[in-house]
Amino acid sequence: MSKRFLLVLIVCVLGLIGVYVATSEKEDASTPKSSGATISNNVIGANKKGVTLVEYGDFQCPACAGYHPLVKQIIEKYKDDIQFQFLNFPLQQFHQNARAAARTAEAAGKQGKYWEMHDILYEQQDSWKDSTSVNTIFDGYATQLGLNLQQLKTDFGSNAVNETINADLAEGQRLGVDSTPTFFLQGKKIEDLPRDLAGFTKLIDQAIKDAQKN
Repeated sequence: MSKRFLLVLIVCVLGLIGVYVATSEKEDASTPKSSGATISNNVIGANKKGVTLVEYGDFQCPACAGYHPLVKQIIEKYKDDIQFQFLNFPLQQFHQNARAAARTAEAAGKQGKYWEMHDILYEQQDSWKDSTSVNTIFDGYATQLGLNLQQLKTDFGSNAVNETINADLAEGQRLGVDSTPTFFLQGKKIEDLPRDLAGFTKLIDQAIKDAQKN
């Protein structure tokens, strides 16, 4: 084997290794790592009719904030007839504070105030979305809700909270979620998303009828 051929072979091998490393790093940056964590359990409603509506949302997403009042109307209309679940899908490449908001909501949930923080984050989105000191603002919301601030900070920075958010992201990606908000009714993605309560009512009422047949 000539020295020239050996040199070319070494260069090729090193090049392949470089491509592999670069690809791995790219995948690591965009794909949540599996840690065995389960998805979040942020649900509301007793589900007496056997119908589940799931939203994959981003707290910094303007469209999600726009849908928030409508989601509250749905929850109020159906109360315990259905179950509503919110799963985290922070689009970090577009929204710099999205994951911090998701961490804050999950941390508040550990003190029994998930939905209260969920609502504040959406309703006050304009106040924090572009902030460079967002944690200070979130601490103010926590104080407003009567949360233990030190416990919130501990949970905010915990691996458990981070892994739960990653599990939500991974599940959403598995289901083909690529934008927010994305809704699933009875496990099926709603393709033509209604823009008002009447539109959602039509879909949910039909799902209730179908569930009662089974």
